[in-house]
Amino acid sequence: MKRLLTLSTLFVLLMSTPLFAQRYAFIDTDFILEQIPAYQEAKTELDAQAEKWQKQIEARYEEIEKMYTAYKAEQVLLTPDMKKRKEEEIIAKEKEAKDFQRQKFGVDGDLFKLRQELIKPIQEEVFEAVRKMAEQRSYAVIFDKAASSSAIIYANPKYDQSDEILQRLGFTGDTE
Repeated sequence: MKRLLTLSTLFVLLMSTPLFAQRYAFIDTDFILEQIPAYQEAKTELDAQAEKWQKQIEARYEEIEKMYTAYKAEQVLLTPDMKKRKEEEIIAKEKEAKDFQRQKFGVDGDLFKLRQELIKPIQEEVFEAVRKMAEQRSYAVIFDKAASSSAIIYANPKYDQSDEILQRLGFTGDTE
């Protein structure tokens, strides 16, 4: 009798476990984005602009190289003042080229801004669709398999245990 009670209790526990289990899913954002025509157009526009800027940068460095080659060839004929002036011109052109490169491809450069303008709205639309699906299907977490580290793309905030960890560490959560 006791064994039957134990087995029936175990059966009930096993059957009720899925009700409390958290659901997980994964998506491939690379695949999703590749299927969206607006993303393809934005990517093509970004690539074309980046190529255009890269050619401009290369042209500037070619000009600097020509200036340096000419300077080396005539260096023996120049007075110290003329040498210094030519060197300063070359250095100024090189700084100008580096500044232009940083302006176009730097961390907050024009390419980054253009990417934000063209691609970010599409990514936000994808995220919103993921969020809605997660809520409708009761997923706790959705991973992105396209990310190199299987990044979490959505997590239901009700499963966030950060506050409890802070309390266990002795922090009350008051950051003021």
